Amino acid sequence: MNLTTLNVTFGYGSEPIIRELTTAIPASGFTAIVGPNGCGKSTLLRGLAKLLKPQSGAVLLDGTSIADIPARSFAQNLGMLPQQPIAPDGITVADLISRGRHPHQRWFRQWSDDDERAVLTAMQATGVAELGERNVDELSGGQRQRVWIALALAQNPDIMLLDEPTTFLDLAHQVDVLDLLQDLHRDSGRTIVAVLHDLNLAARYADHLIVMKGGKVVAAGAPSNVVTSEIVEAVFGLPCIVIDDPLTGTPLVVPAPRAARSDTLAQAQKGA
Repeated sequence: MNLTTLNVTFGYGSEPIIRELTTAIPASGFTAIVGPNGCGKSTLLRGLAKLLKPQSGAVLLDGTSIADIPARSFAQNLGMLPQQPIAPDGITVADLISRGRHPHQRWFRQWSDDDERAVLTAMQATGVAELGERNVDELSGGQRQRVWIALALAQNPDIMLLDEPTTFLDLAHQVDVLDLLQDLHRDSGRTIVAVLHDLNLAARYADHLIVMKGGKVVAAGAPSNVVTSEIVEAVFGLPCIVIDDPLTGTPLVVPAPRAARSDTLAQAQKGA
């Protein structure tokens, strides 16, 4: 399914955070939205998920404004994992993941074999099948994140949106979660869109990047085309060089040492 924005403006008050933004999420791709804090990454994701109403413009799903798509139908096509989801006290892993089937329920259609298969498949795909009877609040951070991804996966959506899915995880668990998302993308062809803070991890795992600054898209495309020293410095204010990752061949940002950054700043001030 194609997810696009057309001259869309989002904000939480009178002052918009994102103004007249037009962009497209490649169908069946793994897109990472990156940029400095406060640039509008999470705001854009909330808008794509129908959690934030546009002040102007539109978000389109296969050419139809998401405002015109019924909530249940929309939830069947698009799943959203927020930054810091909260599980009810005492709920088990299996019970939490089963809630992902709510968009498929009707008053005349209760729990079915299809629902059971969807939950089991999601648990197996995310490696949490053996945790089914455990309470969610007993799990490690990495395990909990896998459980939340399983919940979103149990919805069986065509598009999964994840807002900073690696937040508060150590490096090993960050890589573990991103490996999982990459596997889900490759195995199912499902469209994945994730807000990520680590540019190097984004470039390694995503095949499409959207780089934002000040509520605008500065660049979009394949990591090899988007992650350049010029764009990194312009967006993050960080002098650097970009080399090929020796393991994956993807762009790897190497920040300049502090002395080099100071020299760059001095040269810029002198030129001004």
